[in-house]
Amino acid sequence: MIEMTLPDMSCGHCASTVAQACKGVDPAAKVEVDLDAKKVRIDSAEDREDFSEALTEAGYPPAQ
Repeated sequence: MIEMTLPDMSCGHCASTVAQACKGVDPAAKVEVDLDAKKVRIDSAEDREDFSEALTEAGYPPAQ
């Protein structure tokens, strides 16, 4: 399970974009977006860095 904090995620549209970016890396991934906590949890065999890169490109860089 990959968990990332996304400080720039603030609304439902953001959450949808985050989920789509994750599915772009791995269409079979299980993605849970917690908007209140500004976190995304991804259940996937893909590399964390691939998701980090995709989220950054979508405008939601993970906190380090």
